[in-house]
Amino acid sequence: MNQISLNKILDCNGKTLDLSQPQVMGVLNVTPDSFSDGGHFFSAEKAVEQAQRMVEGGAAIIDVGGESTRPGAEPVPAEEELHRVLPVIEALQAAIPVPISIDTRKPEVMRATVAAGAGLINDVYALQAQDAMATVATLGVPVCLMHMQGLPETMQDNPEYTDVVEEVTGFLMARADACIAAGIPAERILVDPGFGFGKIVQHNLQLLHHLDRLVSRGYPVLVGLSRKSLIGKVLDLPVDNRLYPSVALAVLAAWKGAAVIRTHDVRETVEAVRMCQAVRAVGDNTG
Repeated sequence: MNQISLNKILDCNGKTLDLSQPQVMGVLNVTPDSFSDGGHFFSAEKAVEQAQRMVEGGAAIIDVGGESTRPGAEPVPAEEELHRVLPVIEALQAAIPVPISIDTRKPEVMRATVAAGAGLINDVYALQAQDAMATVATLGVPVCLMHMQGLPETMQDNPEYTDVVEEVTGFLMARADACIAAGIPAERILVDPGFGFGKIVQHNLQLLHHLDRLVSRGYPVLVGLSRKSLIGKVLDLPVDNRLYPSVALAVLAAWKGAAVIRTHDVRETVEAVRMCQAVRAVGDNTG
């Protein structure tokens, strides 16, 4: 088994992300159709206001997305995605002190948004798009590689695994190795098991139960469980009533060693994760 030990401080285009403690990433979708907050922050002004609220609530990084990747979502042309995200990133660069992440799989969007101030690339397609890996190697910012079986349009049709934990971990390690071979330093790589992306309920539960196996491979692990359909299917709750179980899943992920928790509900998640970390920090010291 390959295992690495990495620096916990990431340089995100001049802004710092400290992963020596679990951090919370605030979700900022500037789309009309994302599954939870689509259309809520479609204007740059509203998006900046929401980002500022999330930073005040304790978000260490803001993740801006201009293309919905919910199950069944259709692809968005790069020109339209840039039209949505560039004004927001340009405004956020001056308005907030924390790094900005761009949630995209398109190299042209990566280049334009990093030039505008984005400091981390969050790619659901794990840099598998043509020229994406070479682009990130040139841009010099950290990247998060996510596992997804299939594409958003079809990923929930009939996902199957023999061993979901082993297969997801193997895929992510292979993508990380490919990044390193392409000139992206290991110190700039994060991984995300992709909860809800080509997985049924049992797959998601198994991945979270065994998240420490992925964490043990050494790369910082980012998880996105906020308001996911997993909660709806287990508890029969609509998307707007999933705050408490989302926070519970965030705590479980932090306890298992996740470095970044991606959420729509920042303040509640920050407080819960900090309490979790306070207990974890005690360790086995019972004196």
